[in-house]
Amino acid sequence: MLSIYNSLTGKKEPFQSLQPKTVRMYVCGVTVYDYCHIGHARSALVFDVIRRYLEFSDYQVAFVKNFTDVDDKIIKRANERGVSCDAITAEFIEAYYQDMGKLGIRRATNEPKATEHMAEIIELVGTLIQKGLAYQVAGDVYFQVEKYQDYGRLSKRKLEDLQAGARVEVDARKRHPMDFALWKSSKPGEPSWDSPWGPGRPGWHIECSAMSMKHLGETFDIHGGGMDLIFPHHENEIAQSCGATGKEFARYWAHNGFVQINREKMSKSLGNFFTIREIFEKSRWPEAETGEMLRYFLLGTHYRSPLDFSDQSLLEAKNAADGFYGLFARLEEAGDKSTADKGLMEAIERCRVAFREAMDDDFNTSVALAALQRLKSDVNKLLSQGLSTEARKIAREEFRSLGINLGLFQLGKWQFSQMPIGQAMELSQVSAITRGRVVRIDQAAEADPPKPIVSAAKPKSDFSDTQVQLKVDERNEARKQKNFKKADEIRQSLASNGIVIEDKPDGTSRWKR
Repeated sequence: MLSIYNSLTGKKEPFQSLQPKTVRMYVCGVTVYDYCHIGHARSALVFDVIRRYLEFSDYQVAFVKNFTDVDDKIIKRANERGVSCDAITAEFIEAYYQDMGKLGIRRATNEPKATEHMAEIIELVGTLIQKGLAYQVAGDVYFQVEKYQDYGRLSKRKLEDLQAGARVEVDARKRHPMDFALWKSSKPGEPSWDSPWGPGRPGWHIECSAMSMKHLGETFDIHGGGMDLIFPHHENEIAQSCGATGKEFARYWAHNGFVQINREKMSKSLGNFFTIREIFEKSRWPEAETGEMLRYFLLGTHYRSPLDFSDQSLLEAKNAADGFYGLFARLEEAGDKSTADKGLMEAIERCRVAFREAMDDDFNTSVALAALQRLKSDVNKLLSQGLSTEARKIAREEFRSLGINLGLFQLGKWQFSQMPIGQAMELSQVSAITRGRVVRIDQAAEADPPKPIVSAAKPKSDFSDTQVQLKVDERNEARKQKNFKKADEIRQSLASNGIVIEDKPDGTSRWKR
C-alpha cells in the first residue's frame, strides 16, 4: 500500500485519496523572471515522478502547477530591460517549457497563471475580510495571523516565537509583525487591477490558494513544493485557505529537499547555481543522453533528502546509465539458446516486487533504481548462460515498463561516448571556485584567477593505432564468448586513454580517438 511522508503531521501515512482512484495534486511552480536552475529541475522532476507512479498505480491524476507571473522580481526585470511584464513572463515561460522538455518532464494537466485568476483572488480576499480574518489599511489588505489559531502547524513554529524572532522591518500599520499581504496597492508604473480596495495586485501567497481551489476544489489530496516553501508560503496558504472555507486545505503535504553545492544550499541569491540550459549547452553528449544523465542523478537520492551537485556525481550517473544502455544493446542481439529463460522470469518478478515496494514507500526512487540495477546484474549473468531472442525482448521491455515511472530507459539508441566528465561537461565555463566558494563566472572575473571545477584537458593515449586495434579485436572476441565483464573492462581501459568504441549492428566495432 502506498504511503507518503506528510509534512503537516511529520510522519509517514497510508495514502487514501478523497475520491477512489482519483488524485488531485497541486504543486507550486516557478516565478517566471529568469531561467530555471538545477534546483527547479529537481522539484519539477520529483513531482513528475510522483504523478507518473500514481498513474502507474491506476489513479487518474489531476495535476495543477502554476506560474507566478506578477511579482516584484518580474517588475524589476521588466524595468531593467525597458519592456512590459508580459514580455518577460512570456519569454521565461517558453524557456521553462524548453528546459523541462529536455529533461522529459511532462506538462501538468493545468498550468494556471496568477494574472488570469484576478476575479478568484479578489473574491477570496473579500471573503477573508468578511470573516474578520483580514483588514484593510489604505489600499493594502493584510491577513491577521492572530485570528487563525492554528497558524504555524505546518512549519511547527509558534506565533509568539516568530514575533520575538522577527528581524525584518515591520510595517507600523500591521497589527502583528507576521501579518502578510493579501493585496498590495499599486505604485506608479506597476501593473495593477481594479479591486474594492483600489487598484493593485495580489500578494504571493493568495495566488496559490485561489488557483488551487479554482481547479481542484476547496480540499484536495496532495500539495507539493520545495522545502523552502514550507514557511512562510505554505504556512500562509493553509491559514488563508482554511480560514476562508473552514475546511482542511490539502490532506498531504510533500516537500523535496534542497540541491547543495559545497554543502551550501543552491540559490540565485547566493549566486552558486547552474541553470538547466547551461548544463545542456556545456555538455558534449547528445541532448537525450544529457537529459537521461541528469534524471538519473536527480533520482539517485530520496526526494526529501538534500542532494549534492558535483561533477563526480554527474559522471557516476552517466556511467550508471551507460551500463544499462550497454545491456540494452546486447539484448537487441539475436539469441541462440534459451537455457536461462526461466531464470529471467524469476528475476523480473523479484524486481517488480522490489520496485513497487520502494515506490510505495514514499516514492523512494533511490531504492527503486537499486532494484533495477539488481535486475541489470541478473540479466547480464543470464545472457552469458543463454537467453532466447524472445526472452531478450521481454527483458528490454521490462526495463522500459518500470523505467517509465522514473522517465528513464525509453531511448532507442545510446552512444557510448565514455568521455571523461572534464571533456564532456565543461562546467569550468559555467562557474569557478574562488577562495573555496562557488561563484558565478562573471563574478569570479573580478576576483582571483578562477580554478576550474573540472579539467578540460583531453586524456593522452599511450596506445598506438596497432595496439588499439588489438584491444578492439580482443574485446570483439570476448563479446562473442559472452564474456561481457571482460569486454566492458577493455572498453573502459580504452576510454581512459581517450579511445571511443562504437559497436555496429553486425557485431563488429570501430574506434576513434
